[in-house]
Amino acid sequence: MTETALRIEGLHKSFGKLEVLRGIDLELAEHEVVCLIGASGSGKSTLLRCVNLLEPIDAGRIVLHGEEITAPGTDVNRVRRGIGIVFQAFNLFPHMSVVENVTLGPRKALGLPKAEARARGDELLARFGLAAKRDDYPDRLSGGQQQRVAIVRALAMQPRLLLLDEVTSALDPELVAEVLEVMRELAAEGMTMLVATHEMGFARDVAHRVCFLDGGAILEEGTPAEIFAAPREPRTRQFLERIVEAGRL
Repeated sequence: MTETALRIEGLHKSFGKLEVLRGIDLELAEHEVVCLIGASGSGKSTLLRCVNLLEPIDAGRIVLHGEEITAPGTDVNRVRRGIGIVFQAFNLFPHMSVVENVTLGPRKALGLPKAEARARGDELLARFGLAAKRDDYPDRLSGGQQQRVAIVRALAMQPRLLLLDEVTSALDPELVAEVLEVMRELAAEGMTMLVATHEMGFARDVAHRVCFLDGGAILEEGTPAEIFAAPREPRTRQFLERIVEAGRL
């Protein structure tokens, strides 16, 4: 039986009077890729931020590899070291070279010696076609290259769970493919991934399960075939029809 990597139970989150997440229940198995789809404002990004403990939750619990990480007294920094998160904005340090961006976390948070961190960073940069850019600064890179560096930076921490929040939405269309290819490769290698995405083709082809969020709740979940070919809920069908009309599926 596959081990459960992540379990979310009864998760609620509000900002003031606005209830953004309304009782989320979700399990993610080790090596599973789950895609979160839904309209902007449905709660996808907030859910990822709660899993990474960037947002305190109002109710419920989050269990990561058997440990309740939302329990009082949890060492947040220790938990985050095992969770990689990549945002829409690349969030690279502009005054640092690519390799410095990638190795900062392993050196400061994991205590790796500089030489070991650099070796790990160079190996990852080479693997994702960025070796020639190791000494460049972020403003010398395309958006696609910057996002690939951001993913490499997350991977350099050797996380057991990778969260990806609309990582292609800030990119020009021709740059989307190179970032999606990195994500496909990670999925094929067995990385456990929770992905908020508008890229329906990626969700259909790569995800093991797809969750449709609407109004802060998971309205429907299933395999890509179930969600994209035979959605049960009228709201899911309506959302996907609009995606098809926009030429995004």
